[in-house]
Amino acid sequence: MVLTAVAVVGALVFVPRYRRLQREAFIRHFEFPKGLFEKLRSKHPHLSIKDCQLVAHGLRQFFLAHLLSGRRFVSMPSEVVDDLWHEFILHTRNYEVFCRQAFGAFLHHTPAVVLAGGQRQQNEGLRRCWWYACKDENINPHQPTRLPLLFALDAKLNIPGGFRYVPDCQGVRRTDDGGDMGPIAYCGGEFASSSYDGGTAGFGDGASEGGAGHGSSSGDGGSADGGGCGGGGCGGGGGD
Repeated sequence: MVLTAVAVVGALVFVPRYRRLQREAFIRHFEFPKGLFEKLRSKHPHLSIKDCQLVAHGLRQFFLAHLLSGRRFVSMPSEVVDDLWHEFILHTRNYEVFCRQAFGAFLHHTPAVVLAGGQRQQNEGLRRCWWYACKDENINPHQPTRLPLLFALDAKLNIPGGFRYVPDCQGVRRTDDGGDMGPIAYCGGEFASSSYDGGTAGFGDGASEGGAGHGSSSGDGGSADGGGCGGGGCGGGGGD
């Protein structure tokens, strides 16, 4: 009887963890369908194949943020990664198969966004994405000295209309003066600030995650397998 109880407890603890590790490995190593990079380069002709591979890695980082957050709501912070994600979604069958294998349910798309005053749900998803992208690269999300790839790509690849982030805005011009920073720089350190919306929900995996609003229910951009699924998208399939 005792052994049976121990076995049940062990299964409840280790089976979900093993499944998550399997899903994480799948996301890290899957190959996109053939032709996606060509579609991305038709919209951004200056991108090389190597650049496209970086964008693909950024998309994987977004998927991992969603998975590792417990499939909570996360928002997409990059225009160019969002473009690749959208092209991936158009491969409907591959996309659905990938989502089931990576998350257990379909991951819906919402457009790329940045921190904005008063928009708590949007900011919550961005903060959560920032937190897990930083954790993926061993960056301190409270005091970053560099950006995780997902937040660096638009500036790195000179994407027109893309979002520009810097680790720290001290000494950085915030508005367009014709320089290299583009229209405005968004600061990594501001993800921990409540000045935009009066809170920091979604930032971190501790107390602030409680009552996040996109946990076990499907919600906007949610997956139906016990976790909110938001912000960005998913994909899957063949090789590019």
